[in-house]
Amino acid sequence: MLFHIFQKHIDQALDDLVASGDLPADLDRKNITLEPPRDSSHGDLSTNAAMVLSKAAGEKPRDLAIKIVEKLSGLDDIRSAEIAGPGFINLKVSDAVLLAELKEIETLGTDYGRSTKGSGVTVNVEYVSANPTGPMHMGHCRGAVVGDALADLLAFIGYKVIREYYVNDAGAQVDILAQSAHIRYREALGEAISDIPEGLYPGDYLKPLGSALAQEYGDKYRDAPQESWLPIFRKAAVAGMMDMIRADLSLLGIQHDVFSSEAELHAAGKADAAEAELRARDLIYDGVLEKPKGKTIEDWEAVELPLFRSTQFGDDQDRPIKKSNGQWTYFGGDLAYHFQKAQKADELIDIWGADHSGTVKRIKAAVSALTRGETKFDVKLIQMVRLLRNGEPEKMSKRSGNFVTIADMVEEVGKDAVRFTMLTRKADAQMDFDFAKVTEASRDNPVFYVQYAHARIQSTLRKAADEDILPSDEHLAKLGPEELDLVKQAAQFPRIVESAAVSREPHRIAFYLNDLAAAFHAFWNMGNDHPEMRIIMVNDPAMTSARLFLAKYLGQVIKNGLALMGVSAADKM
Repeated sequence: MLFHIFQKHIDQALDDLVASGDLPADLDRKNITLEPPRDSSHGDLSTNAAMVLSKAAGEKPRDLAIKIVEKLSGLDDIRSAEIAGPGFINLKVSDAVLLAELKEIETLGTDYGRSTKGSGVTVNVEYVSANPTGPMHMGHCRGAVVGDALADLLAFIGYKVIREYYVNDAGAQVDILAQSAHIRYREALGEAISDIPEGLYPGDYLKPLGSALAQEYGDKYRDAPQESWLPIFRKAAVAGMMDMIRADLSLLGIQHDVFSSEAELHAAGKADAAEAELRARDLIYDGVLEKPKGKTIEDWEAVELPLFRSTQFGDDQDRPIKKSNGQWTYFGGDLAYHFQKAQKADELIDIWGADHSGTVKRIKAAVSALTRGETKFDVKLIQMVRLLRNGEPEKMSKRSGNFVTIADMVEEVGKDAVRFTMLTRKADAQMDFDFAKVTEASRDNPVFYVQYAHARIQSTLRKAADEDILPSDEHLAKLGPEELDLVKQAAQFPRIVESAAVSREPHRIAFYLNDLAAAFHAFWNMGNDHPEMRIIMVNDPAMTSARLFLAKYLGQVIKNGLALMGVSAADKM
C-alpha cells in the first residue's frame, strides 16, 4: 500500500545516512510523519523527518533535508522531492506507483486497508453497559455506535478485540426494577393498576415481563412479603431486560462477546481480591476523608473508611472503596471490575457518557496501580445527542416511560442512517440528530451523499455492461491527472484507518468517506460540461474500460470504509 511503501523509502534513506555516518544510530523515529500536505500543489506526500531528527543529528533541518532528498530523488517511485519551509520534504509520486496502488485495491478487495499494526495485542473495548432497567434509548445510542465502530477498526488493523458489556445488576436500581415488575405481575393477574408509584419504572415495556411472571408463578407472590419474591423477580427482570437490550443492539448490528455481571463479580470475591492486592502494597489504608470544602453538611461526621491512595497516581484526593455501612462504593466495584478485565487484555478502552468525566482520573489511577502501569487504559467520553423533530427538541424521560428507543429510531430512519450520523462528529462534541435531515436525499446528508457515490458507481458499471464494456486494467496508462487525483484520494484509506484506530477516533472514517465521495461526484459532474471526461464513452472503449476500473475500485474503498462503520454500501438508490 502506497503509504507503507513510502514509509519504507524514508526509513531506508535514514538507514543509509546512519550507515554513512551522517546520522547517529538508534534515533527515535516515532514522531516522523508522512501525510498529504495541506496544499496539494506542494506535492502528494510530505514528511517532517529532517525537522524531527535534526537536533539529535546536530544539523540544521534544511541541511539534513538535503541529504535525505539526495537519497530519495533517485527512486523510480518518486517524480520529485523538494524542501519547503524550515525543512519539510515534499514528494510527488510517479504515475506508475499510483496505478500499482489501484491494482492493489483490486487484489486486496475487502482487505484493502487492513494491517497487522496491532498484531499480538489484545484490547478490551467496553461500551454501552447501560443499566438493565429498560430498552435501549437515544441516550445509549451514540456510545454504542462509537464503541462498536472502534472495535471494528482495531480488529481491522490486527488487534484481538474483546467487546464487553458490564451489567450493573447489583445496585438499588435493580431492586426498583423488581418492584416495578411486581406491579406489572399483579396487573397481569387482573389487579387494576392506576398510577405507578413515584420512583418506580412506569414504562409499558415491563408488561410482557409481568405476564411471563404471572404465567410462571400464578398468584403465589401476589400478596407475599417482598423479601420472598424480590430476589426471584430481580433475577427474572434483569434477564428479561438484557434480552430486550440485546435485541435492541442487534438492530444496530451490535453484538458483544462478553457480558460481565456486577453481582457475580462481587459474589466471586473479586472486589475483596482487588482490595487485598492493593493493601499488600500499601495502596489502600484506613483513614478519614476531609470535610467537603465550600459545603455546609449538618449531619457530616468523620468516619474511618478504606481509602485508595489515588493521589499517588495523579488524582486530587484519595478515594473510598467502601461506604460507612461496609458496602462497596461505585468506585470500589469499578476498581475490581477493571482488575478483572486486565487479566485478559493488554489494553483497556472504556466508552463512557460525558457525565462520567469526574470519575476518569480515579479509575485511571486504579488501573495504573492494579496493573503496575503495564496495562494501557483509555476512556473515551461521549457527549450527549440532542434529538430533534423538524428542528424542535424531542423530550425524553426514562422514568416517565416517555422516551425514544433505538428500535423507534431504526424503524423510522434505518440502521445505516443512525450509525453513520452518530459518527459524523468527534465523540466529545455535542451533536443534533434530526429525523428529517438524516433521511433527506441531499448533499447535506452525509450518509446519503456517500452511499449515493457507491450507488452511482454501481449504476455506471451496469450501464457500461449493457454496452458490452467492462472494467479493465489494460489501458490504465490512458488515465490523466484528474483520474490520478482520485487514486491519490483512495490511496489515503489505509493511513486514515490506522490513524483512526490508533487515535480511537472512528469519526475520521466518516470524514474521509465524505471527502472521497465529494471527489468522485465532482469528477462525475465534470463530464456534464466536458463530454470527453465522461466515464462511459461508447466511441472510446479503451478509455471507458480504464475509467470503469478506476470507478469500480473507488467503490471498493467506499464499501470498505462503510463496512468499518457498520453501514451498508447501497447498489441502488
